[in-house]
Amino acid sequence: MPEDAPGREDQTVIYPGSSAEEATGSAGRRAALIAGGVLFAVLVIPLGLAMVSRGTGELRIPGAGGITALRFAVFAGLALHLGELAGARLARTGPVPRGWALAAALTGAAASAGQIILLASVSGLDITTVYGTVEGRLLLFMANGFLLAAGCVAVNRPLAALAPLAVVVGAEALRAHPEPYTPMLGTALTTVHLTAASLWTGGLLYVLRTMWLRREDPAEARQVLARYARLAGWLFAALAATGTLSTLRRLPADVVFSTAYGRVLIAKLLLVAVVSGLALTARNRLRRGADAGPPARAELAVLGTIVLLSAILTVVPDPHWLSTR
Repeated sequence: MPEDAPGREDQTVIYPGSSAEEATGSAGRRAALIAGGVLFAVLVIPLGLAMVSRGTGELRIPGAGGITALRFAVFAGLALHLGELAGARLARTGPVPRGWALAAALTGAAASAGQIILLASVSGLDITTVYGTVEGRLLLFMANGFLLAAGCVAVNRPLAALAPLAVVVGAEALRAHPEPYTPMLGTALTTVHLTAASLWTGGLLYVLRTMWLRREDPAEARQVLARYARLAGWLFAALAATGTLSTLRRLPADVVFSTAYGRVLIAKLLLVAVVSGLALTARNRLRRGADAGPPARAELAVLGTIVLLSAILTVVPDPHWLSTR
């Protein structure tokens, strides 16, 4: 799709027989989904953090619930934006859903800035001092990267957003690996892992939205999902390789079940197995010409939970301290 194709990113298609009531209902469902997500972040995230840390003897991290919610928002914004860029290429010609990239980038910027404010609050430092810390500077890079990406969308240069989004990914990878042991390897693994995860999750969401718009032509809708499935195979390989290497270097075998990090990682790996099975089911249905929508939608729901667990993993303590004490 040409970068400057007029109106493509904001195109909304109304099929014959649809109505204003249906559009209003769709907006209502989106509002309910956002409200549910906020409620989930406020109530469930702190409870989940308390459960995985129970009996581990690890120190409580100040503001862990808020940090997790904000990092989840960062990961979600990144996935939505990168997924839309990839999904628009997979969709090719035909109706495409309204773009969410601008809202996603602004959400990521707000969540990154929110982490700076929260860091200042829990540390007792002023904002200027927080900017001088390594984490503060990286979060500032992320906020500005998201804002630049939003600006690219606003001036109808969506592909130009790839550069500032790469800055966001790199800054998050550096922020997530401040440990003294092989930090550059950890940063490289996280960069690949985060990019692949964002493309998988955000790309699937965009493809499913596109399929819904093209539901009057089932053959074309299946083609869009088939193109995504080919990409997802490579993304899964990258995720499996980087995830395995990251696990081997970050989680000592003797504390797999006795640390919050180990418990969350086990839950994440179990869900990855589930999502892999759903992806294979959808692909098999595509080959048979059957409806692959239900397993693909279930796959997206599980991927959303995996993104949340990934956010929690960035907050819980490094498990090496318990293994070596």
